[in-house]
Amino acid sequence: MPAECFTCPARTAAVSCPQSAARAGVSLQDLASDTRCAKRRRGCSLRVPYKDGPATMKVLLLKDPKEDDDRGQDPYIRELGLYGLEATLIPVLSFEFLSLPSFSEKLSHPEGYGGLIFTSPRAVEAVKLCLEKANKTEAWETSLKEKWNSKSVYVVGNATASLVSKIGLDPEGENCGNAEKLAEYICSRESSALPLLFPCGNLKRETLPRMLKDKGVPMESITVYQTIPHPGIQGNLNSYYSQQGIPASITFFSPSGLSYSLKHIQELSGDSIDQIKYVEALRPGIKPTPQPQPELLQ
Repeated sequence: MPAECFTCPARTAAVSCPQSAARAGVSLQDLASDTRCAKRRRGCSLRVPYKDGPATMKVLLLKDPKEDDDRGQDPYIRELGLYGLEATLIPVLSFEFLSLPSFSEKLSHPEGYGGLIFTSPRAVEAVKLCLEKANKTEAWETSLKEKWNSKSVYVVGNATASLVSKIGLDPEGENCGNAEKLAEYICSRESSALPLLFPCGNLKRETLPRMLKDKGVPMESITVYQTIPHPGIQGNLNSYYSQQGIPASITFFSPSGLSYSLKHIQELSGDSIDQIKYVEALRPGIKPTPQPQPELLQ
């Protein structure tokens, strides 16, 4: 199954996978089905897809590629190919790390905190960068890691939990599914007067901090990364449209990813913009819609 991936050497990894889409209620089967239905509504012919058969329509995924550990291929490319869809990945987000010296200082004093909260893989990456830049890897392995593990380390999602485990911490709460459920889990367990340390991004939602505050659970947040547009968005989209044409469907994985790329997509699609099926594969409770939702761009 042909699959293209336009990337840029300057990109940073955005972790996204079929499991996260499934937790949000948008499975790969749903994505494939919605794309095929959109094609039918436009009166286009549709061949029945079959494994290893030719792709019948093109799907553009606005995400970074993520290789499956076992098969060396992005899971979306592989699975959508089984449904006869030719998927292309274009990364639209990059991340800049912030306040690492301050965060490093806080990591060096676990005695001042009741535990840690991680709600994104980037926050875990910030820990690794702090240890490397401040030459604290040895201190982490000999004492700091053990001290943090004597406290609770809360996480959302299996991808984040996996990264937390790789730095030697013992995650809990990964099966909660979202920030609201994790907040409920934390509130049911926390009794410490010490604040939980919450490294986060500049676009974090306030659900978890608000719920913890309402329940009297102390928390100290620190912004350790910010989301910015991927430097190769325009060039990669230009290359895609010139080589592949108008996609049948575009799937985005965050409101910021859509807002960063929508202008370019509108310019390249022209009058055909209304023919594209848009699917959101991240936020819970949202069904695929034929047009981008304006509220997502606020």
